[in-house]
Amino acid sequence: MTDKYLIEPDVNFVREIVGLGGDTLKKCFQCATCSVVCPISPDTKPFPRKEMIAASWGLKDRLVGNLDIWLCHHCGDCTTNCPRGAKPGEVLGAVRSYAIATYAVPKTLGKWVNSPKFLPILLLIPTAIFIVLGLITGLLDFTPGGEEIAQTKFFSTWLVDMIFIPLAVWVVAIFAMGLKNFINDIHENALLEGKTDKKELDFVGLIKALIRVIPTILKHDKFSECTENKDRATAHLLVFYSFIGLFIVTNIFFIHLYILQWHGPYSQLHPAKWLANISGVALIIGGALMIWNRLSKTDQTTAYKDWYLLGLVLGLGLTGMLTEITRMAGLAGITYWTYFIHLVFVFNLFAFLPFSKLAHLVYRTVAMAYNEYSGRQ
Repeated sequence: MTDKYLIEPDVNFVREIVGLGGDTLKKCFQCATCSVVCPISPDTKPFPRKEMIAASWGLKDRLVGNLDIWLCHHCGDCTTNCPRGAKPGEVLGAVRSYAIATYAVPKTLGKWVNSPKFLPILLLIPTAIFIVLGLITGLLDFTPGGEEIAQTKFFSTWLVDMIFIPLAVWVVAIFAMGLKNFINDIHENALLEGKTDKKELDFVGLIKALIRVIPTILKHDKFSECTENKDRATAHLLVFYSFIGLFIVTNIFFIHLYILQWHGPYSQLHPAKWLANISGVALIIGGALMIWNRLSKTDQTTAYKDWYLLGLVLGLGLTGMLTEITRMAGLAGITYWTYFIHLVFVFNLFAFLPFSKLAHLVYRTVAMAYNEYSGRQ
């Protein structure tokens, strides 16, 4: 007997998908070319044809909790081969942005992050926090003296930790709430669509599956299976590993400062400094390559959400390295203000992580782990 489903179209959802970069959605006439040419689409319930149907009909509940929108790596093969120019990859990218905003709270921040008119507010938030809290505590000194140039004289490490440690707790809490709903949704959706026969969700099994997919993520194997955007793998790897390197450096210096009581600035010969500089250069090169790839692919849609993240990534790398170079050159004023701008970029990238496109690092990882756990081929 044919399965019966209650269809509840949401016209506003369709409009939002169009506004987030899926403006070619209505060109799709369901030829299924996209599912045929996609090199990473599963054999069982392949994407993205069914997602294009759901998006056209405004079936929000069938898309937001659909793990397949995250298995898509935006290869571009479907967009290039689509005979109608419907650009399925861009549509799924728009759906992912909508899903990120759905799972993150407060919703207002999600709207701000995806709208260019609110960019000044996003930049003013950390600026105001830094100045107000810095002046109240006396940990921000706009006129640091002395011959030695050290960022801590201008912006105390205590002020940095006072702001960014609670911020880390905030980000983890938002992701925790979002992931709880996300995992339940993709499990229910997988049962509904026959992607799994596991009635009860086994979290131990899901964690084991996560461990199994980590090598795939670290090697970016899925990018290697693509043809149109295969060159994106290099840029993504550079940015991905630069963030890992900078995370390691941050933790090393945290131990140096608060446990070993070794205060900076540290020698350029310090191994952590080497890692920091290499990661910084990789971040700049990776960010620049991403922007170049976007500009060169004129047949693919690039929305504001993409430029916002790319601008933050490149800005973070440039201001970080410029801060280091000007300090070594003895340019105190430029060093301190560049460092201030750098921290504004760090705040934006970090604080709004659950609301920006970068949240795909978390959601896609979990979706890939669930797909592995489900046993779907």
